[in-house]
Amino acid sequence: MIKFTTLLFFTILAIITRQGPVRLASPIHTTTNKKEISTGADQTENYLPYLRGKRIGLVANQSSRIGQKSSVDSLVSLGIKIVKVFGPEHGFRGNASNGAAVGNENDAKTGVPIISLYGKNEKPTPEQLADIDLMVFDIQDVGCRYYTNINTLEYVMEACSENNKELLILDRPNPNAYVVDGPVMTDDKFKSAIGIHHTPMTHGMTIGEFARYLNGEGYLEKPCNIRIIKVANYGHAMAYVLPTPPSPNLNSQQAVLLFPSLCMFEGTAINEGRGTYRPFTMLGAPALKGKYSFSYKPVSIAGMSERPTHRDSICYGLDLGKYDINQLRKSRQINLSWVIELYRAYPDKGNFFTPGRTNDVSAFDLRIGTDQLRKQLIAGVSEADIRKSWEPGLQTFKAIRAKYLLYPD
Repeated sequence: MIKFTTLLFFTILAIITRQGPVRLASPIHTTTNKKEISTGADQTENYLPYLRGKRIGLVANQSSRIGQKSSVDSLVSLGIKIVKVFGPEHGFRGNASNGAAVGNENDAKTGVPIISLYGKNEKPTPEQLADIDLMVFDIQDVGCRYYTNINTLEYVMEACSENNKELLILDRPNPNAYVVDGPVMTDDKFKSAIGIHHTPMTHGMTIGEFARYLNGEGYLEKPCNIRIIKVANYGHAMAYVLPTPPSPNLNSQQAVLLFPSLCMFEGTAINEGRGTYRPFTMLGAPALKGKYSFSYKPVSIAGMSERPTHRDSICYGLDLGKYDINQLRKSRQINLSWVIELYRAYPDKGNFFTPGRTNDVSAFDLRIGTDQLRKQLIAGVSEADIRKSWEPGLQTFKAIRAKYLLYPD
C-alpha cells in the first residue's frame, strides 16, 4: 500500500473534496533571529557519530524529519542501524484519528518494525528494548498538557531508566512556548490519558526541557540518562512555523496556535472544527442557531475525525480562521473569552459540559486539570477574577520551570 506523508495525504484529500488544499500558514511576524532556527534532528554532525555502530530504537512520527526527508529514511540511508520505530498517538505515519487504536506493523519502505505506544502498550517493554543500545526521541510537540506526546516522553524515559538505556533527544521548537498559562493540575483525581503532569494547560517548554523537568521533579523512580541535541538559534518568544502537521487535526499553523485555547471545548457540547478540513479554527453547535451567522457541518473524515461532535448537523458559532494570532502572542495568554462567550450563549447550560468517567469529574475538568474553571463559568465569575485565581499556581510553576530551561524566554 502506498504511504503518504500527512501533509500530502490531506492535500490530495482536500482537492478531491473541493475543500481547498491544506497548507501551513505563513510565518507570524514577531521576535526573530538573524540566524535560522535549526532543529536538533537537522544538526546531524552533532549526533551521527554517536549513533554509528549502535542498534537504535527511534520514537518518531510524521513530524520526525531531517530536512525534507523522514528521519527513519534519512538515518537508514546514512548507514544507521534502526532496529525498531516506536509510534505515539496517531501512529508513525500520523494518519490515525485522535484516540484511535494503532497496531504494530513493518514500515513498507525500510522494513523496520513499528511498535505502537498508544493504547495498551504505552511504555516500551523490556523485551522490546532488549536488542536496542540507544533510544532516540524525535517528535514535534505543541506545548499543551493535553497533547499526549509528553505522556509518551515520560513512558519512554521510564522504560529507558528501568532498562538502563540512554535516551538521545533531538529537540524541536515549541510553537506555543511563548505562553505559560491556565490552572495547574495539582489533584491526581484529574489525571487521565490527556493529562498526567502537574503543569498548567500550556507549559512553555520544548521536549528536551520537559525531559529535564520530568527527571528533576521526580516523575520517574530513577532519573533517565538523557542526552539532548539542542535547537540552534532559538528562544521561546520566537515564532516557528511547523514544516509538517504534528497530527491530523493540527493541519495548519492557525490550528497549532489556537489549539491551547480551543482544545478545552472538547469537554463541552461545542464542536471545535473536528469533522471539517479546518479543525481547531472554528467553534459551533446546532443549539446556537439564531445567535451566530457563521455555520458549518462536521462530517466523518477518515484519518481525522470519524465521530466528531454533532456529526452531520449544522453548527453555528465562531469562525477563527482569520483570527489575528498576534493578539495571543502579545497577551501571552490562552484565550478565555471564547469559552465564556459560548457558555453564556448556550441555551441548555445544564448540558454544556460533557460528562466524564465519574459523576464528579467531567470531560471538561480532565482537560483543564481542575473543576474550578467549570464552577467559575457556571457562577459567572469574570475573566479577570478567573485569571487571578490561577496566579499562585502559575507563579510556583514558573519558578520550577526556570530550573530546566535550555532556551531564553
